[in-house]
Amino acid sequence: MTAHPLLDVDEIPGTEPYLRTVGQVFRSFREQDSGCLSHGVRLPDGTRWFVKEATTDRGRRSLDRAWSFHRTVRHPAIVPQLHRITVGDRRSAVVMPWHDGEILYDRTARALPLARVHDALDRVLDAHLAVEAAGQVAVDLYDGAFLYDFGAHELHLIDLDEYRPGPFVLTEDRLPGSTRFMAPEERRRGATIDRRTTVHSLGRTARLLLDAGPGEDAFRGTSAQLAVVERATRPEPGERFDGVRELVEAWRAVL
Repeated sequence: MTAHPLLDVDEIPGTEPYLRTVGQVFRSFREQDSGCLSHGVRLPDGTRWFVKEATTDRGRRSLDRAWSFHRTVRHPAIVPQLHRITVGDRRSAVVMPWHDGEILYDRTARALPLARVHDALDRVLDAHLAVEAAGQVAVDLYDGAFLYDFGAHELHLIDLDEYRPGPFVLTEDRLPGSTRFMAPEERRRGATIDRRTTVHSLGRTARLLLDAGPGEDAFRGTSAQLAVVERATRPEPGERFDGVRELVEAWRAVL
């Protein structure tokens, strides 16, 4: 069997120089707040891969956390980390399948028929059933995680690097993430972060992707769906759905 140039190598001196020896680097993402840089590489057999390298201590901690997450959670919508490579002395890189698509922001979702948005949301929700079942909670879930192929009409979840086992107590002033998606407890030191925090993030996902205007004043769903969203995103965790499964059941009941 021929060795795979990305999945059979354990250590390389530098990511980009190595990738250029085994294939064509057709895309690079160099300006990343996460402390990582990434490349898309096409191998001679035509397969395409996404390689993400940590360039800072923060990026290394994030990739380490993500590696643990992907060892416990599997779902067709979640792009998996398949292999990890040591780069130089302290850095690391991970290898994932490449998927075509664009980020499904609220403004790009408006271009989709309502049925397509519902399909995308259902895929996000279903993936988080697997997240919850594995004892993980969503951290830093935002629209940048929604990779949507507008040709195939398929959504994948990417960059779930901050997801972690829960519940846990927040020991910092805030968690990483977009304020548009974050629950109040994610910005309060000493707060408990648990599955109800994930419920809030998913409620905000539904609210934003189903809005037809820039000010969240043109919800495209029904009043029953809006009621589900409003309960999911209540400021007090105890007033929300108890977990992802309860949220998903309530959401599917009003479709």
